[in-house]
Amino acid sequence: MGIIGEEFFKERKYPFILTLLGLFFFVGILIFTNTTNTTISTFNPFVLSSNNVQNQPPSLLNPLPAPQHDHHAPPPAITNQSQQEQEKEAVLIDWKLCKGPLAVDYIPCLDNWEAIKALKSRKHMEHRERHCPQNTLKCLLPLPKGYRFPVPWPKSRDMIWYDNVPHPKLVEYKKDQHWVVKSGEYLVFPGGGTQFKDGVDHYIQFMEETLPKIQWGKHIRVVLDVGCGVASFGGYLLDKNVITMSFAPKDEHEAQIQFALERGIPATLSVIGTQKLTFSDNAFDMIHCARCRVHWEADGGKPLYELNRILRPGGFFAWSATPVYRDNEKDQQIWSVMVEITKAMCWSVVGNARDSAGIGLVIYQKPTSSSCYENRKEKIPPLCENKDSKNSSWYAKLDSCLTPLPVDGMGELQSWPMPWPQRLNSKPPSLLDSNATDEFYKDSKHWSQLVSDVYAEGLSIKWSSIRNVMDMNAGYAGFASALIDLPVWVMNVVPIDVSDTLSVIYDRGLIGMYHDWCESFNTYPRTYDLLHSSFLFQYVEKRCDIVDVVAEIDRILRPDGYLVVRDSLEILNKLTPVLHSLHWSVSLHQNQFLVGKKSFWRPTAFE
Repeated sequence: MGIIGEEFFKERKYPFILTLLGLFFFVGILIFTNTTNTTISTFNPFVLSSNNVQNQPPSLLNPLPAPQHDHHAPPPAITNQSQQEQEKEAVLIDWKLCKGPLAVDYIPCLDNWEAIKALKSRKHMEHRERHCPQNTLKCLLPLPKGYRFPVPWPKSRDMIWYDNVPHPKLVEYKKDQHWVVKSGEYLVFPGGGTQFKDGVDHYIQFMEETLPKIQWGKHIRVVLDVGCGVASFGGYLLDKNVITMSFAPKDEHEAQIQFALERGIPATLSVIGTQKLTFSDNAFDMIHCARCRVHWEADGGKPLYELNRILRPGGFFAWSATPVYRDNEKDQQIWSVMVEITKAMCWSVVGNARDSAGIGLVIYQKPTSSSCYENRKEKIPPLCENKDSKNSSWYAKLDSCLTPLPVDGMGELQSWPMPWPQRLNSKPPSLLDSNATDEFYKDSKHWSQLVSDVYAEGLSIKWSSIRNVMDMNAGYAGFASALIDLPVWVMNVVPIDVSDTLSVIYDRGLIGMYHDWCESFNTYPRTYDLLHSSFLFQYVEKRCDIVDVVAEIDRILRPDGYLVVRDSLEILNKLTPVLHSLHWSVSLHQNQFLVGKKSFWRPTAFE
């Protein structure tokens, strides 16, 4: 064999052989390239099955893990693919721009005009309730002209960019009440309101003087502000360690909730109409209404029965409205009915006063004992039957009965939570099972460690730009609890198809609500800075298209905001090409944390 080789080189035949080998190598490259292109072109992210995962580019199936010894190392970026590969992924979903004059602020389940027009009645605010379209959103919402990064917190409480929420109607409509004022490029919020003649800070002090046991930020931690306007009441209470769920309907008071969220104040779109609010029983320490335009006495008092359901035993209802302090016939008729209904509900008046501007305030307290219910001569309204109340307020009709007071395993009335801030990490009164209590403490410890080791520094998130946070699958709100020392607030969402933990969240002194992620969320576009999802998509993808959920996430997340998904690698591989199609940057950390960052990109073609 060696002789043959020696003769071969002597005869100088090797140039021909080398040329032949080069030709074979070139043909092999062409065959491999054609095979690869065919594989990529047949992948369709609209059909997200396990078979599609096998057809994804190798870099998505086996991303480089972060060094195990360094939890704070920058995450290895999936976006290190070539520009050509990313462009191929980006065209897999042909996104279009939503069209129409209302597209910029479109809310699918509240702007379903066909369903609203078909309603037989609007007497009970049915047209302000959820009417989700059968077809999900298949286009992307345009940005307002001149949209820019929001004003950072805490400056944003008092002023926001006009171009981000270009709605001047409230400026004119409430110009004498100082809700909001336009000043150059800004909308400024002076802290006024219909009932806040001397400013909202004075009003808050007046409330505590009327009833000292309120103890803002200690005894009263979680408040619901009904018909909140631009949410200045909740915004100023933040200074007192009180977190307020402000809500109002999407109505003729244009963009009030959008203003609130742009300011960095917790708020949601909702209405007390024919359906229960999407909160758990016995949740709030206080409910507040300052000229909130709710007819509490209507329909036999059902709106008040709903407040009774979500108000904690011993909690307060603070009502500041003209029937409290005006003597005209109409107001006094309403006051008489309110006296009758609240007495039947066993609520007692614990405060009644007028401030220096003549504004009246009455404060009711919900009973802390069932004895009043039992001693009523007439059992009207009756007590509701004991039944499993898990997630029972999602698309549920208002009750004509009073929710029984909650009791512990010994039949004793559940206690009020510990004073804030101890209540954040103490045993929640609604946790009755010892195994659940152990799970709660383990969960809190787990999230405290995880946020400290990974989320705080290891995911390349610019936390200084974050104010409005949503946990899409909150559990016991361990994630929110671990963020408590940051200048952020968290909307803790409990999906309707998982264990109901919302009562625990409120016991901890945090806020949240129920939701079905196969539908659109009740918020304006571009209202959250960070969305967090921990093992949510394994439930969601069983019932709806994962692409539709991502489109909803894109709707409610502001440009330059973050999506953080903790899930299986299979789920992350499904999400990655969808996010790339939206021109988001995507990175992976430790093969279990995906961080997507939304860009300012919008399609140029309309649907």
